[in-house]
This record gives sequence, structure tokens and C-alpha cells, in this order.
Amino acid sequence: MDWYYLLIFSIGGALVLLTIVSIVFSLVLPVLDKWNKRYLVTHFSLQLLCMVACFIDAIIYNNPELVVLERIDVFFEFLLLVLIVAMPSILLSHYAGEKIKTGLLSELAIVFAMTHIILLIIAQFTDIFYQITPNNEIQRGPLFPLLVAPAVVIMLFDIVGIFVIRKKLLKGYFISFLVYLIPLTIITILHMFFSLELFIILALGLWALTILVLVVKENSKEYLKQQKEIANQRANILMLQMRPHFIYNTMTSIYHLCEQDPHKAKQVTFDFTTYLRKNFAAIASEETIPFVDELEHTRAYLAVEQAQFEDNLFVDFDTPHTLFRVPPLTLQPIVENAVKHGMISSNKPIHITIKTRKTDTANKIIVEDDGPGYKKTDNNEPHIALNNLYQRLEMMCNGTIEISSNKMGGTSVEIIIPLVK
Repeated sequence: MDWYYLLIFSIGGALVLLTIVSIVFSLVLPVLDKWNKRYLVTHFSLQLLCMVACFIDAIIYNNPELVVLERIDVFFEFLLLVLIVAMPSILLSHYAGEKIKTGLLSELAIVFAMTHIILLIIAQFTDIFYQITPNNEIQRGPLFPLLVAPAVVIMLFDIVGIFVIRKKLLKGYFISFLVYLIPLTIITILHMFFSLELFIILALGLWALTILVLVVKENSKEYLKQQKEIANQRANILMLQMRPHFIYNTMTSIYHLCEQDPHKAKQVTFDFTTYLRKNFAAIASEETIPFVDELEHTRAYLAVEQAQFEDNLFVDFDTPHTLFRVPPLTLQPIVENAVKHGMISSNKPIHITIKTRKTDTANKIIVEDDGPGYKKTDNNEPHIALNNLYQRLEMMCNGTIEISSNKMGGTSVEIIIPLVK
């Protein structure tokens, strides 16, 4: 085995391993949509079959007893190579917003791929394209360049197509397509007259891996965007499904206070209006908001609850640090959870303390209560709201929540929002 075949086996082995990993990666990665998953699996499967055919060719080459197997193997090598070359045309048609069956680039790729296949079939009955010698070697015929020409034409059309749809392509895709197609087209043209199979296979393998990285990167951005939208929609649904009895009790309290204490009724109406306004603003917001706005929302909510529970709900604010941003509905659901569990689960008065602190690495919000404590097995609305908050904190500001039980009873919830560097 000379250095050329040793090089083929080394590069080919590495590409085969990477191709198998890429197929598995494409199948299991959740961020890929259905179309891109199907495209990548097809592309890498063709790539793997082509690599296997090349390995077989390198093993049986120059073995006179395996001439028939060599002819079959060479046929599949040429077939798989042109199919792989046609794959970028399908990808470009997809990015151009065209259907694969009717897109111009994909139609041209199919036509010239079929032309190549027809010439390849003819080559099995004549020596004008290539022949397999009795020593099991490939010998080019006078029309060998014609057999390679369809692949060259496909790539030339792709190069033109890249510039036509360049505004629809992301910059990374535009540059990657050019870096792949222009050198490969030149190599393939030279391959019409010189043997450059190794360079063609290497270029195709590296291109497939480049496309995997680009597609995964772009789909990851879209996936995160969709998850953020889903989390916001869940928050909207939760707020639209505000506890009916909370609204009913508030309106009933205002009704009775109108005669007993008109001034207090006016104040509760103002607090309830502020609470509703902040709720609707939170539903509409898709970005982080100043913490002072969230604090105002929470104060309004607590003022309404205190009007109903009178001397059974006590709240202390220790919030010297407020100059930071949080996702909408960050503090208020935590406090509502404490009030609901504390007031409903026991008849004892409940004390809630709301604190803010700033460290060298993060902004912290701490909510402590002396209620019955947090039960992880519960599956009610406040806990659903907390699960939603987990997602929004992580996606919008890389924040986290830590929930623990106090030694003297009650629950401590700590929201940690890393400082923006």
C-alpha cells in the first residue's frame, strides 16, 4: 500500500466517522425542524454510501479476480457523486422559498443528474467513457469529460443561483456556498482531464459538515425564539385566567367599602386598577422591564389583598437596590403564591418580606414568608406560574430561582439575575 492509498484510507476513515456522527446528531437534535432534519440525514447518508464505495474501490483495485465487483462499485461511485453535487441545489431552492419539485435550481439539478445517469448507463455497454482493464484498473475513454460535465453544469448553475437569491441567504450561507462551490467546480473541471477523486471527496465531506454547523446554528436561534414565544404565550394565558374568586372578592370588598369607608374604597379601586393595568402591560411585553415597574405591580396586588385580609397579612419591603431589569411577572407571581398558600392553608396571620440585594455577579430578589412551606408535589396554578417563570428567566436574562424551606417554617424564594457584562 503506497502513500496515496494510505492517505485515502486515513482521510476517508475520518470522514466516515464524522459522517456517521453527523447522521445521528441530525436525527436526535431537537432544534432542527422536519425539513432540515430530512435534508441533512439524506445528504449525510449519500455521503456515507459514497465513502463506503470509495473504500471498496481502494481495497479491490488492481485485483484481476474482482473486475465485475469493480465495475459495479465504480458505477455507484459516479452515481452517488452526482447526487451529492445536486443536494446544494435543493438547499438553495428551499432558501429561495421555492418548492423542491418546481424550483428552478432543483429542476435543473434533476435534469442534469438524470443526464449523468443516462450517460453512466450507456458507459456500461461501451468504452468511450471509461473501461475496467483485465488488471482491474480504471482507464479513461475519449468521452470521459462528457460524463463529468453534468456535475460541472449543476455547480455552475448553483453559483449563478447564489448571486440571484443572495438577499434571501444569511451572510454565513452565502460565503459558505461560494467557498465550497467555486473551488469544487474548478477541481471537477480539472478532474475531466486529471485524476482528482481524493480532493473531490474531501471537499464534499467538508461541505456537508459546514452545512450541518450552519443549519444547526440557525435552527437553534429559531428554536430559542419559538421557546421564548411559547413561554410568553403561557404567561399570557395564565394572566388571562386570573383567579375568578380574586376578582370577585375584590369587587365585593369595594362594594361594601363604598358605604363603610368611601376613602378606603377609593384607594382599593385605585390599587386594583393599577394591578390590572400592570397585568395587561405584562401580557403585551416581550422584553425585560425595570424592576421598579414589577415592584409597583406587586405593591398594588398586595394592597388589594391586604384590604380583604385586613390584619392577617403583613408585608415588609427591604428593597434598596432597584436599578436592574427583570422579565415581566417575575416578583408578583412569587408573592401571590406565598399569599395564596399562606392564607388558604392556615388561619394564622402571614408575614412576607421582600428584599433586593446586589452582589459582584448578580442582582438578587428574595421573598420570604412564615407560611406552611412549599410542597414540590403540589400541582396547582401558582406552581404552574413558577414553572413558567423558570423558563422565562432562563431565556430572557439567564436567571435562576432557588426555593428552600426556612428553619423556623415558611418558604424562601431567591431569584438570581446575573449582571450584564
